[in-house]
Amino acid sequence: MHPILRLVVQRLALGLLLLLAVSAVIFLGVEALPGDTAQAILGQQATPEALANLREKMGLNQPPLTRYFQWLGGILTGDLGHALTNGADIAQSIGQRLGNTLFLAGCAAVIAVPLAILLGLIAARYAGRWPDKLISGVTLTTISLPEFVAAYFVIYLLTQLIPIFQPVAMVFPGMGFWEKLHAVALPVIVLVLVVLAHMMRMTRAAILNVMQSAYIETAELKGLSPMTIIWRHAFPNAIAPVVSVVMLNLAYLVVGVVVVEVVFGYNALGQYLVDHVTKRDLPVVQAVGLIFAAVYIFLNMLADIIGILANPRLRHPK
Repeated sequence: MHPILRLVVQRLALGLLLLLAVSAVIFLGVEALPGDTAQAILGQQATPEALANLREKMGLNQPPLTRYFQWLGGILTGDLGHALTNGADIAQSIGQRLGNTLFLAGCAAVIAVPLAILLGLIAARYAGRWPDKLISGVTLTTISLPEFVAAYFVIYLLTQLIPIFQPVAMVFPGMGFWEKLHAVALPVIVLVLVVLAHMMRMTRAAILNVMQSAYIETAELKGLSPMTIIWRHAFPNAIAPVVSVVMLNLAYLVVGVVVVEVVFGYNALGQYLVDHVTKRDLPVVQAVGLIFAAVYIFLNMLADIIGILANPRLRHPK
């Protein structure tokens, strides 16, 4: 087997094993939460007979290991169960909201990734000079703000001082693309501010590390301009660490938007999770947690694979 294909297969197998382990941790962690689920649903006035009947109906009287494999089998067949609070199909409810989460994360990524790489290239080109210091200072300031602080600052700035957006990001089925884009503008701005610095700093550091190589000195002796050297020679050889940090931040945009969604009242997966955590709806918490874990593991695995493909020593083994 080709070395690069073997490494890719190993990463895929490792990702699946990790997801299986995470599913067990999520199930056991939720099961270990204090309190009685049946009591939380029926209330304090419920009779022992009613509690026993509900536990039997929900399968809570079975051993945890049996319930875990039943839950895992349902996931493998696409059945995530039903919500305890309203009996709604969890898979259908998640499907309706997952699209909103991916739309928000995608809009933020389309802006943040190219902008971070561009700012990283400029900072590396003018390392130690005022453009580098200005870019680094601004991005480090934005990343130092907690998400909810950045969100309220953006809300005050763009809804009160400059009233061009609505403070609540309301989206509905049937909305046009531009209407939806206008609705999510504020949470997108907050997410861009949060993830921009990580990617910019890694791009800058990776390029500056490559700039110490001998072939960069050769390119300089040929008379190439500094920006041409960075773009054509340094950046392609620094792509692996840049891709890794980009994927990590993309994973954050999907699984770490809970606070932003709650602040802006955005009807997506994070808001759905918070609503059902307060109601102690354990099947929903388990399902959403597993989806978040799967997205995070997949994007990290994709970063590893891209890093392998970007390594010329693996693409062209002797």
